[in-house]
Amino acid sequence: MVQSFRDLREQLLLAGVAPRHVRRYLAELYDHWGDLTAEEQCAGHSLEEAQTAALARLGTIDDLAVAMTAQPKFRSWAARAPWAVFSFVPLSFLAGAWAVAFFILWSGWQIFLPGADTPFGAGPLHGFENLYFQTGKAIYFFAPLILGWGIGLVAARQRLKAAWPTVGLLLIAAMGGTAHVQASRTAVPAGFGHISLDFTLGTSIHGLPNGLFHALAILSITLLPYLVWRLQRLCFASA
Repeated sequence: MVQSFRDLREQLLLAGVAPRHVRRYLAELYDHWGDLTAEEQCAGHSLEEAQTAALARLGTIDDLAVAMTAQPKFRSWAARAPWAVFSFVPLSFLAGAWAVAFFILWSGWQIFLPGADTPFGAGPLHGFENLYFQTGKAIYFFAPLILGWGIGLVAARQRLKAAWPTVGLLLIAAMGGTAHVQASRTAVPAGFGHISLDFTLGTSIHGLPNGLFHALAILSITLLPYLVWRLQRLCFASA
């Protein structure tokens, strides 16, 4: 019975049913199977016979799957609109995370370095001041990585094909790798809070533009866990 539940779970996820609905459905089926098993035992069957009979009364795996897959409302958004889930959503979260990082940069500049032309390398910072700026820096640099891992996690949990998750990972890597922040009262006189963000390939590092180099690094780090999961599934399927 455990294997039957696993097979049903995989079939539902591959069909695009949201994981939360799969969990609830399987929990309900398990409880119902337990009740049916108890009825069969009361009828004089052994435990093994009762479990087998209860499973037959529940129905086949395909029949149980149709009860969920035939209702569009149970499909996940990743299955309904993967173009949005793996493009607009992660880019929106990235923009939000960077907005927080830039606010920390701007506010720390105003509070701790009010006379400096730029907060970058303006002078030694200690204690809370340094922690404040480092928090913003960490949000800025780790946001693309965390979002990339999130894309891989969603794709793995919902058994999605690689096409749209790969698009999302490429977008996040391109944005994170080519982003360039500048903060200066003289160099950015018209920017919002004297902070500007643009996207450029930058200068060359051993013949490779540093923006492209950083994008490839982000892509490699975020793609690796998803590739490992895909390989594990292929090995499991062929075993």
